[in-house]
Amino acid sequence: MKKIIHNLRKKPEAVRRHILHVLIVVCAFILVLLWIYSLGNNLENPDTEARMSQELKPFSALKNNLVNGYQSNIQQ
Repeated sequence: MKKIIHNLRKKPEAVRRHILHVLIVVCAFILVLLWIYSLGNNLENPDTEARMSQELKPFSALKNNLVNGYQSNIQQ
């Protein structure tokens, strides 16, 4: 590891920045893949589906209220 760091320090700043940007993109890609994988596992869980339907009930009531209010304004 010391040799790698020592060799990187010898390189010009532009090359070091390029290496840094490539490493950041690779790490971000790996994190996104892990996030998508874990999201798929969480959404397949039946407990999560039940919890999501309970959490979304206030939003469906708000949507119905907005739609009914909009339709009553159109009919007047």
